[in-house]
Amino acid sequence: MTDPTTRVLRLLGLFQTRALWTSEELAQRLGVTTRSIRRDIERLRELGYPVRASSGAGGGYQLGAGGALPPLLLAEDEAVAVAVCLRLAAGGTVAGVTDSAVRTLAKLDQVMPAAAREQVAALHESTVTVGTARAVVDPGVLMAAARACRDRLRATLEYVDRAGTGSTRRIEPAKLVAVSHRWYLLAFDLDRDDWRSFRLDRARALDVGTLPNAPREVPDPAEYITTSVTRSPYRFVATARVRMSVEELSERVSPLAGQVRELGEGWCELVTGGESLDYLAAELVMLGTQIEVLDPPELVQHLEVVRTRLSP
Repeated sequence: MTDPTTRVLRLLGLFQTRALWTSEELAQRLGVTTRSIRRDIERLRELGYPVRASSGAGGGYQLGAGGALPPLLLAEDEAVAVAVCLRLAAGGTVAGVTDSAVRTLAKLDQVMPAAAREQVAALHESTVTVGTARAVVDPGVLMAAARACRDRLRATLEYVDRAGTGSTRRIEPAKLVAVSHRWYLLAFDLDRDDWRSFRLDRARALDVGTLPNAPREVPDPAEYITTSVTRSPYRFVATARVRMSVEELSERVSPLAGQVRELGEGWCELVTGGESLDYLAAELVMLGTQIEVLDPPELVQHLEVVRTRLSP
C-alpha cells in the first residue's frame, strides 16, 4: 500500500478495532516498513489524533483520548448500529439527548452509503414512539456516575427518595445498572455503612471527589438491584411457585416487577412485591397458570377471600 492518505485511513481503522498495536504488527497489516508506520503515526497526530507510544515488553502504539473528538471511521454495519441507537435515543431516558441525536443522525445521513441509508430509513419509517420516558436522568449526573464507577472515586449525592424527602449521601459508586426504562446506581453508603441502590432520575446532583474507594467486595450488581426494586419499596413481598418455564415467565414478568428463579421440572420461583394484597393476587392470577403461594400467609388467606368474591 503506497498511497499515504489511504494508508493513514487504514491505520486509523486498525486503531479503532484494537487497543494496542506494535509497529511490526501494523507494518505487516499494511504491507510497509516500520519507518513508514512511524511517519503515518506523526500524520495522525498532526490531524489531532492522540496516538500514544509505549516502549518495552507489552508496549506499542495506542489511540488515546484527547482534548477534542477527532473524526471516527465507521464500517457500514457500525454506522447502521449507531443510527439505530440514535433513533431510539430520541425518545430515551436521558434528558437533553433528543436534539443531539437528531443532529447526529442528520450528519450520518449525509455520508452514509446508499445501502446503509436505506436500512436506517426503513427502520425510521417503520417505527413509532408512543408516550415519553417517565424516569428521565440528568445527563450530567449519569456521566458523573459513570466516571466515579470507572475511577473508583468517592462522591457526594444529592438525592430525593420515593417519599419526596431530600438528603445528602456520601457514597462509593460501584456499578451502573440499566433495568427496563430506569437507571440505577449501586454504591456503598458511607453514612449507613451498607450497600444501597439509587434511582438516578431521583438524583439532583452528583459531585465526584478525589478520594479513592475503600477496598471492599462488591455484590452482584444485577442481583442486588433487582432484589432492591422488587422487594424493599413494597409493603408486601410474595414468594410463589409458578408452573411455567423460566424463559416464558421471564418474558411475562419485568425485572422491575419480580425475580424469577428456575426450580426444575417445569416450575419456577417468583418473588414480587406490591402495596396491597389485591394487587399481588391479581398479578398472580393474570399469569394464567398453576401457582402455589409460599409467602406471606396473609396473601394465602386473601386468595381465599378473592375466590369467595368470584364465586357465583
